[in-house]
Amino acid sequence: MINFNGNIAHEENILTQNRAFLYGDGVFETVKIINNKILFVEDHYFRLMASMRVVRMEIPMNFTMEYFEEQILKLVQEKNISASARARITVFRNDGGLYLPKTNEVSYLIHATPLENTLYALNTAVYEVDLYKDFYVTKQLLSSIKTTNKMINVTGSIFAHENGLANCILLNDTKNVVEALQGNLFMLSGKKLITPPVSEGCLNGIMRKQILALAKKVEGIEVAEEIISPFDLQKADELFLTNVITGIQPITKYRKKEFTSNLAHLLVQKLNESISEN
Repeated sequence: MINFNGNIAHEENILTQNRAFLYGDGVFETVKIINNKILFVEDHYFRLMASMRVVRMEIPMNFTMEYFEEQILKLVQEKNISASARARITVFRNDGGLYLPKTNEVSYLIHATPLENTLYALNTAVYEVDLYKDFYVTKQLLSSIKTTNKMINVTGSIFAHENGLANCILLNDTKNVVEALQGNLFMLSGKKLITPPVSEGCLNGIMRKQILALAKKVEGIEVAEEIISPFDLQKADELFLTNVITGIQPITKYRKKEFTSNLAHLLVQKLNESISEN
């Protein structure tokens, strides 16, 4: 029996033994599907496999990239949303044990919802951000993967909402810029496009990888992975965020500084072109 919101229930809720719920013992990937195709499927699959290895989960023999793709598409096809959808696959260690698990075998759950747009579109509405300094990201391997422990992102999102902000920028334990709550951060200063290296504690983002590759093909733009301090942000010409679902989100204001979005517009165009070609 369990006590759930003051009521004694005779059957235990499935979550009472779920390790992702109890200990954050899970990893996940969020993918975008366009016209029955998972974008950047290889990158997502290999990052998920790498994440499972980092947290010492046992990878099932049948969990190939083809299986990964098949299971996601089966769900979106069943829901009739394969034209444009978002899907999340969460992999968690099976029930049993306390901090020390009884097994390293896993189960997974896939959830999918429809999206309005097929290709990426740039949102040019006011998008103001500020620093979130209640908690800091640690510079370690776990910070670079997607685990089900996202309390910094949750509390930061509440802070942003309470302060009328669209997003917040996270700092690491040496007070350097890491990323935003929902994506990697890019900064354009002059002709140099900079994003923090993964070693600073940022997520090894799938869209981050695409934008780095596309930006290197833009004539006159130097691309670098370098440390960014909070002071650098106010000297920037352009700031934008990246993730697989949104694509590129320009930041229009940070404190008293307002920014342009010319490079962001160009990169969204190139991103859509690259998707259409594949």
